This record gives sequence, C-alpha cells and structure tokens, in this order.
Amino acid sequence: MDRIYLSPPHLGRHELNYLHKAVEDNWVAPTGPNLTGFEADLCAFTGVAHAVALTSGTAAIHLGLRLLGVGPGDEVLCPSFTFVATANPIVYCGATPVFVDSEADTWNICPTRLREAIADRIRLGKKPKALILVHLYGMPAKLDELLAVAQEYGIAVLEDAAEALGARYRGQPLGSFGQVGVFSFNGNKILTTSGGGALLTPDAALAKRALFLATQAKDPAPHYQHSEIGYNYRLSNLLAGIGRGQMELLEDRVKRRREIFNWYRETLAGLPGLAVAPATEPAGSHANRWLTTVLLDPTATAATPESLRQHLETKKIESRPLWKPLHLQPLFASAPMYGGAVCEDLFSRGLCLPSGTAMGDEELRRVAKAVREAVSQPLLVA
Repeated sequence: MDRIYLSPPHLGRHELNYLHKAVEDNWVAPTGPNLTGFEADLCAFTGVAHAVALTSGTAAIHLGLRLLGVGPGDEVLCPSFTFVATANPIVYCGATPVFVDSEADTWNICPTRLREAIADRIRLGKKPKALILVHLYGMPAKLDELLAVAQEYGIAVLEDAAEALGARYRGQPLGSFGQVGVFSFNGNKILTTSGGGALLTPDAALAKRALFLATQAKDPAPHYQHSEIGYNYRLSNLLAGIGRGQMELLEDRVKRRREIFNWYRETLAGLPGLAVAPATEPAGSHANRWLTTVLLDPTATAATPESLRQHLETKKIESRPLWKPLHLQPLFASAPMYGGAVCEDLFSRGLCLPSGTAMGDEELRRVAKAVREAVSQPLLVA
C-alpha cells in the first residue's frame, strides 16, 4: 500500500506554464513578473490593496509585528492553541507573548478571555502592543467580537490566516481584517509555493516599509548602504510562479477540502466516542477545512489520540495530534497565560486526519476503516 500523507502538495498543470515562461525569459532571479503577478493575484482574491510575497508565513508575521511597532519590552497577545510559528516572531522582536485560551465553538482565541487578559495587563501597567489573531485549521475566529475588543482598547491586529486562505467571514476573505494579514504557502497548506508566505495590508506606507525590510533594508543609493537591520525575506520569482498556478485552483481546492470534511463526518458518524469537529460553522463563517480534525471522548471509547495515531501508522496512514498549547511548551514556560482549560482539553482529545485534496475514494475508505478498527474497541468499565 502507498502511504497516505496528512496534507501533501497538490499541483496541477497550471504551475508549469509560469515556471516555463520564467526559465525561457531568464527570470530566475528573486524578482520578476511572476512575483508581482502573484502579489496581484492575492490582492484580487482578498480585496486587500497591497501584498508582499515572502519566504514564509513566519517571515510575514515577523515583518508584520515590526510594521506595527513591536519591539523590546513590548507584550503581544496571542492564542495558546496554535503552531509555534505564530509566537516565535514575537520573541524575534524582543517582545513577550501573552497567551490566551480558546473558546469551544471555533477553537480560536476566546473574546471573553481576551478582554480579561487586556484588562489585567493594563492593570499591571503593561498594555499589549498588538494582538495576533489566528484562524485555526481554516475556521474563522469570532471576528466581530474580537475586533470590537481590540478596537475598544486601541490594540493593533495582525491576522494570522496562515491556515485559512480561501475561507471567508460574512462573505469577506480571511486575511483582510487586520492592519496586517498573513498567509503561509508551506508544502502542507491548501495552496503551496513549496515554501513561502505573504504579508497583506491596506496601507501603502506599511507595504512599502515591508518590502524595504524584506530586501535587506537597502537605502536609496547607487551603492550598498544600510541604516537599519533588514532581512532576506523576499520570495523568488520561480516559487511565485508555482503560486500563480495554484491560485487558479484555489476555489476548487477549498471545495474539495470541505467535501472531505463532510465525508468523514457522515462516514464516521455513530462511532462511539469519536466526533469530527468543529462540526458546525458559526453564523457568517465559511471555513476552508484545511485539516479534518476529530475529538475522542474518554468516557465512551478506550481509544486515545495516540493509540489512534499509532494504529493509523501501522496502516501507513499519517495523522497528527492537534497543536500542543504554547503555554505548555518548555520554550514559553514563563509567559503569562489567561485560561487554559479549553485548549488543554482539545489537545488531550484531538487528532488530525489525512485531508489532502488529491485523496480519492479508496484512500478515504482506507482511513475510515482504520479509524473504525481503533475506535470500536470496547470501553472497559471497572
């Protein structure tokens, strides 16, 4: 049997058109028509005026925090239930992450806990400089409530939509709600450029500043002159060509991810102690369902996320635990945390199932059969 991967790249033929053109025209250096074209495609899709394509989503978060003025001694609000790349750039800037628990509906940062955290940090004389707002697994966060809290306290918002390209909230594409929006095009994302990311902003001055910092902060001069620290963060013209081809397929990819999620939900319904979740989308939300995730109920099944993962592995099926909350990571052991019960519970009970858009019916059935085998074990009651 071939191995079934969690979320492998899914390329079409469109990407080769842009790559061949770049090679024929000798546009293999970092900049070129594919790069500006890819940025224009992102702007057209999201409705955001400016995009800067970069080497990774992590680089985009780092630059975004710098654009928002985050520096040494500052504090930045951040969900605990997310990948470490959301929080690492806070530390790059010399700032401190302040972690906030999730809410149970979307698994994203909790508006109530967020307000609690802001009020407490202000009481301590440490008003947060910015909020990183994440849309986990492509599920829109409760944007109306979260943005209202941020606006009330005058806190800038960086929208980490790394997992959420193609998802929408009240008809508006995610990545377009903050002062800065961020996407990732890593190999496992719904759209890939092999490796890459993008920073989006409606502010022309911020976009110009981002481009300046991403290209080694070279001052305007005929020679190489530098007055501040910059970075080598610009995406290459070749990889941007892959991105242009992928953008042509984005709507189909979102449709397929949603179909896979719904297939799992219907096929695995009725299994004792297992639920495909989050099962519903809050009003106004249209998730891209980047990864299908399940929760196990220890009162109804003997299976655990780890026993299920190991059983799937024996069948050559890759799966992955949900993100381990960042406040439980040794790296951030001393960081402030508000709440924790919700995201800790999700981590203890959750697993991601294979969700790649190239999966066929036979592969889906293989996964479902293996899940049934692992979960249907009787629960022993003392």
